[in-house]
Amino acid sequence: MVSGEVFDIRRYSVNDGPGIRTAVFFKGCPARCAWCHNPESQEFGREVMHWPSRCIGCGACASVCPEHAIRMEDGRPVTAWGSRAACDACAACIACVEACPTGARTLVGRNVDVEDVMAEVERDTAFYDQSSGGVTFTGGEPLAQPEFLRTLLEECRRCDVHSAVDTSGLAGAALVEAIAPLVDLWLFDVKIVDPAKHLALVGCPNQPALGNLRLLAGRGSRIWVRVPVVPGINDGRDDLRGLAQLLTSLGGRRPERVELLPYHRTGVEKYARLGREYALEGVVQAGAEHVESVACELRDLGVDVQTGG
Repeated sequence: MVSGEVFDIRRYSVNDGPGIRTAVFFKGCPARCAWCHNPESQEFGREVMHWPSRCIGCGACASVCPEHAIRMEDGRPVTAWGSRAACDACAACIACVEACPTGARTLVGRNVDVEDVMAEVERDTAFYDQSSGGVTFTGGEPLAQPEFLRTLLEECRRCDVHSAVDTSGLAGAALVEAIAPLVDLWLFDVKIVDPAKHLALVGCPNQPALGNLRLLAGRGSRIWVRVPVVPGINDGRDDLRGLAQLLTSLGGRRPERVELLPYHRTGVEKYARLGREYALEGVVQAGAEHVESVACELRDLGVDVQTGG
């Protein structure tokens, strides 16, 4: 039985492709986007989140931790969540999760079989039919679990469920080429076009991603390009000019839709819960007026864009 790691399955999503959709969030991603609002999606395998607002300082977590990753200090379990090195001592055995009486420690991530995912997906086929919806595999990075993704896509075809893959494109071209016939729609994230900036802010080269975008466009796949608008990070004139050059270079095989997604800070608290620092602490949210100004500039450069998110 094929299985994979997910951290959420969300029904009735209307922001992950056309119609009403079920979003399946894969766990694990090769990218480390500085603005990521789902940091719990990045690591492979399960993790423990600590919610300080729920903690009563009873010490139950520290008393049961077999790795001694938790230490009480001034009535609070701070050591295991105060640094990345301390967090690495946690084996995610969930002893602390089970011992906590207030739910201040929660488990993120679980291994699920393809059958279990499809059972959840098929609960809402009536809504998919009425709204031209379906299922979206997102993350994390779905392409980072290729066997799991491929099997799910095959099951979607068998059940006549529309499938979308939300991806950074950070995968080998052979993999993308192999699964492309099974994908009804690609939601392709283009984060930063400049290679040096992409490496600094996303943590990996962008050449594979841009190559896969061209590959999919060349074979005529349905593509929606989605671009996060992060003020002061990827919205400068050079950034937008580079984005426009990329998209217009695809010629008559351009993506059928280009969406601008405003940067927001709703995931900032998750970093502290996972014992991590947030890299963009001083960056403000992208307001509607700012996103529209970016959209206008891109339209002037020959790219028809929509705002959303």
